[in-house]
Amino acid sequence: MADYSPGRQTFLRTYCLNRNSAIKRIEPFQHKESVISLVLPRHLPTSGIQFAVTLEKSMKSLIRKIAMPLIIASLVSPTSIFAQDSKVNKLMQDCETSKAAFIKADSLMAHLFATAPGYVIFPNIGKGGIGIGGAAGNGILFENSKAVGKADMKQVDVGFQFGGQAYREVIFFENQAALQNFKQGKVKFSAQASAIAVKSGASTNVKYSEGVMVFTQGKGGLMYEAAIGGQHFGYDPL
Repeated sequence: MADYSPGRQTFLRTYCLNRNSAIKRIEPFQHKESVISLVLPRHLPTSGIQFAVTLEKSMKSLIRKIAMPLIIASLVSPTSIFAQDSKVNKLMQDCETSKAAFIKADSLMAHLFATAPGYVIFPNIGKGGIGIGGAAGNGILFENSKAVGKADMKQVDVGFQFGGQAYREVIFFENQAALQNFKQGKVKFSAQASAIAVKSGASTNVKYSEGVMVFTQGKGGLMYEAAIGGQHFGYDPL
């Protein structure tokens, strides 16, 4: 048995698991060593499992390993989280502005926004100039008119585009299956795909194609039929 002389108190907790799975605790006692110790009291059943661990050095090391990342996180996370929330809030505001612009140009679209199982709005899609392929934009996915996630759109090889006009885009989903396809990254437009330019009455007789319906509008509110071929999407829930 080790020499348990008076000195610095080390909290040594001993637990015993006996045949009945009962757990007993032996109170802390004085121990000058800072090592792992095994205590086997004679009165315990032979089938019991006994272990005792001093917590001084090992716990200090463990606390340092756990505490330091938490301290760093507490200093960094609030700022990064605030910045992220600020960007999402700004994106949501831009989506509401775009929604209002769509409805202003074609009042019948209000019915689509109210009844579609889901839709995603990209309030600002930017393109390159003449002959430069590529477009991108960020948006918000709405399910039953409630924001549920962030979306991103990338488009490669958009072909001949004059002036690189920025525009807004909304994609309506016909049913839950189409909505789930979008969340899983399965929605991609063929090279020949084109959107419906928003204007008064544009949504009157439009039908879904492969579960989606796409409208675009120039950022200035002008009618703009964008070439959406090659667009593919990413999704992250909020």
